[in-house]
Amino acid sequence: MSITSEPVGSTDFDALLSAVAGPVLTPADEGYTAELAGFNLAAIPAAQVVVGATGAADVAAAVRYARSEGLRVGVRATGHGMPIEGRGTLVVTTSRMTAVEVDPVAKTARVGAGARWRDVAAATAPHGLTGLVGSSSSVGVVGYTLGGGLSPLGRRFGYAADHVRSIELVTADGIIRTVDASAGSDLFWALLGGRDGFGIVTAIEFDLVDLPTFYGGGVFFAGSAASDVLHAWREWAPTLPEEAGTSIAILRLPPDPNLPAPLQGQIAVHLRYTHTGDPSAAAALLAPMRSAGPILLENIDVLPTAALDAVHMDPPGPMPSAERGCALADLPASAVDALLAVAGPQVASPLAIVEIRLLGGRLRQAQRVPNAVTGRDAAFVTLAIGVPAGPLGDQVGAHLAAVNDALADHACGALLNFSGRTATERAALWPDDQRMRLETIRRRHDPNGVLQPGDPTIVG
Repeated sequence: MSITSEPVGSTDFDALLSAVAGPVLTPADEGYTAELAGFNLAAIPAAQVVVGATGAADVAAAVRYARSEGLRVGVRATGHGMPIEGRGTLVVTTSRMTAVEVDPVAKTARVGAGARWRDVAAATAPHGLTGLVGSSSSVGVVGYTLGGGLSPLGRRFGYAADHVRSIELVTADGIIRTVDASAGSDLFWALLGGRDGFGIVTAIEFDLVDLPTFYGGGVFFAGSAASDVLHAWREWAPTLPEEAGTSIAILRLPPDPNLPAPLQGQIAVHLRYTHTGDPSAAAALLAPMRSAGPILLENIDVLPTAALDAVHMDPPGPMPSAERGCALADLPASAVDALLAVAGPQVASPLAIVEIRLLGGRLRQAQRVPNAVTGRDAAFVTLAIGVPAGPLGDQVGAHLAAVNDALADHACGALLNFSGRTATERAALWPDDQRMRLETIRRRHDPNGVLQPGDPTIVG
């Protein structure tokens, strides 16, 4: 994608080049497109200037330059979301900032803005520790955590945001700051759950938990049994203790030879399950679901926590995608029937996945400090992901809307990372008092809208 941009001012731009250790690129430079590339291939980003930050000092220099030139600033880490872009925009990429420091005695980790969960897992696993990793280890730690951070382990430990100790960031004035909860920082509260428009986070420090292994994985049922399986799961899931987490998903799988043979080209219903307690007790809890329908494949075992990816089996590489989700106050039989009517196996659909996750447990309340995480009162959260490519690619938007419309009578907002909403739409996720507080804090720290929120959608 090309953009038309005004020529950069040579004097100030030369000063930026001198101040930044990483690459500074414009659309005319070799490496510009690669620098902005990311996981979501449906997002083809563009910017007037791109700064490949190597640390907080580079980020601060970039923000100061943007202020002097009247540019908006966006940020891109792993590229799972969409940055603000176009003429008048400077995008900071943080993918080089991958440092992970683990203190096994204090049970904490300090993580750079470009680190992914797989980087954290590699550093924590030797100590029998884990962070509250999401369903995919390729997702960036910072964006995931600031959006709440819903882990398959969340019912036992809460949201990832509930375990953050401190945040290093560059605010819109180009100053590097560190904030925590010790002084009741409004900025700390807003970043954790509010995520966007308060500053560019360069590192976070968070608590780790003792959990070298867990019991879990997935059971793939034949798509023809979708109704029986979803209705059985709807009744079974809420009976689980907080040590157990689960989700259910309708999958439309490609004829990919890298997939296990029984799943290639199939519509399947994927039951995902985790349990952090005794494996025999965990197996007994899962047993009733095994008779819900014909099983195509099962991969349930005691696994190292570093292998939590095995539960959801998310795509490991870049792909085009669009998504939409909502939180649910309840999930009656009528809601399952409505969902199946628009996304069941009988429907020709571009949706690769339609998932429902069980919430509750310790997700209902902040575990350490107050924060702005949304959706704590919800019982379930849904997420539909479509592929805007292929024969039905142009229908993705309509099918995403149909899923949310089918569940609208039971919706109670959304989780930020699972909403798929634009910056304008996201304001509705918070109650009026919290929304006004977030806007007040945002205006206080960025009165000129330098860091005006873009449209990232970071799942996990």
